[in-house]
Amino acid sequence: MRNILWRASACLGLIVTAAAAHADGVLDRVAKGAPLVIAHREASIPFSYVHQGKPIGYALDLCLRIAEQVRRQAGVKDMPVQFVQVTPANRVDVVKTGKADLECGSTTNNAARRQDVDFTVAHFITGARILVPAGSKVERLEDLEQKKVVSTKGTTPLAALEQANRARYLRMNILTAPDHDAAFAMVQKGEADAFVMDDVLLAGLSANSADPKAMKIVGRFLTTEPLAIMLPKGDEAFKKLVDTEMRRLISSGEIHALYDKWFLKPIAPAQHSLNLPVSYLLKDFWKYPTDQLPG
Repeated sequence: MRNILWRASACLGLIVTAAAAHADGVLDRVAKGAPLVIAHREASIPFSYVHQGKPIGYALDLCLRIAEQVRRQAGVKDMPVQFVQVTPANRVDVVKTGKADLECGSTTNNAARRQDVDFTVAHFITGARILVPAGSKVERLEDLEQKKVVSTKGTTPLAALEQANRARYLRMNILTAPDHDAAFAMVQKGEADAFVMDDVLLAGLSANSADPKAMKIVGRFLTTEPLAIMLPKGDEAFKKLVDTEMRRLISSGEIHALYDKWFLKPIAPAQHSLNLPVSYLLKDFWKYPTDQLPG
């Protein structure tokens, strides 16, 4: 009986110890010598990807600046930083379960995800726009009336395109492609007059093509998706630090230099530029940066 009681007590002690460790915030753990764990993607160019065995990207650069503020706040001289690679399927769970402190990628801040994790101020706003040949006279969706327009099967931009076609009576001939590469090729071959998809994906496809200047991206957004760094839910002190640093990066203009580095200058692996200036939506958002978003 005594042996059983001892085992029960030992198990209870382990549970309490684990709960206490989990209850510690990120800043508390780092102050005690634990590493800051940054989650990254494998191929989410230019936000977060692996090049020559090292995670790099726009979101990674932002996270490394946040890491420096964490080190200062925690009062440690040499703070270890660990990297963990995540996928679209497991990225939320990795942060939710405490396996990473920051997820630095291209994740949309939406209501469903906010049930499990927190987000800081958005670092990018993407949305569906129009890719056309560089010599095309198309400048807006209405210019595609009665033209052949392709989008990728099963995507939000395709649904938005179909809705706009009905609502504005544009009588577009909407085509679908199995993937982004196939849709891009249809415009290259003249099988479609335009390709509607998230602008950053269009820019990436164009930049990595044989002739990056052969295409252009035009038109206003059909959809909008704010991308932001994920954080553990309920860690108020850590979130306050991250939000404060993101706002500082924006107000000081440092984020613009990082944006130019990854969206307007040649980047690995192809050393081509995405040629994607800051959108009007992102410019307006950064005038009053917030983590509070609808939807």
